[in-house]
Amino acid sequence: MRHAIRAIPLLLSAVALPAALACDDAHPMVAEDHAGHADDAAMIESAMHAAPKAIGDGATIVAMGADGSMRTVRPGTNGFTCMADNPATPGPDPMCMDANAMAWVMAWVAKKDPPAGKVGFMYMLEGGTDASNTDPYATAPSADNHWVSTGPHVMVVGADPSFYASYPSSPDPDTAQPYVMWAGTPYQHLMAPVK
Repeated sequence: MRHAIRAIPLLLSAVALPAALACDDAHPMVAEDHAGHADDAAMIESAMHAAPKAIGDGATIVAMGADGSMRTVRPGTNGFTCMADNPATPGPDPMCMDANAMAWVMAWVAKKDPPAGKVGFMYMLEGGTDASNTDPYATAPSADNHWVSTGPHVMVVGADPSFYASYPSSPDPDTAQPYVMWAGTPYQHLMAPVK
């Protein structure tokens, strides 16, 4: 099995995303090179693999510096933002999200409640997720944090709790089927494998 990212928490926190997302701009432009990427063309190519071609072609591509700063590599037109594979994590892990999902991520990183009434959608079609299924801030497996592995998938975030009640929310889910990650927390979301 391909190594996957350590879920959104490790991907984003590993590069200090809280500092980057603290800006008021949706896509802060900070002149930083993205570690491990030789050029912007390679970064764009990697980021576009997170979502279907029709989404990736029109998405804003952002890059993160080692200090968590973000810069826009390529402006987009469709409201989605994609990030390239993080070379500091094992396996491919590009991701692409709509504006509501970006707002959800910003709330999660800041440990605030996600915005109400903003259902968001995220793609991770190139890689997968290794993460605690119960602790939104766990960074490694432990005896009690129910670590799970999910391959390429999409996520629905920010939905009403009644939406998530329709899906399994066991701490130890069958990751080959849709399931709720971080059930019962403000950051619960649907994980839906695609392969």
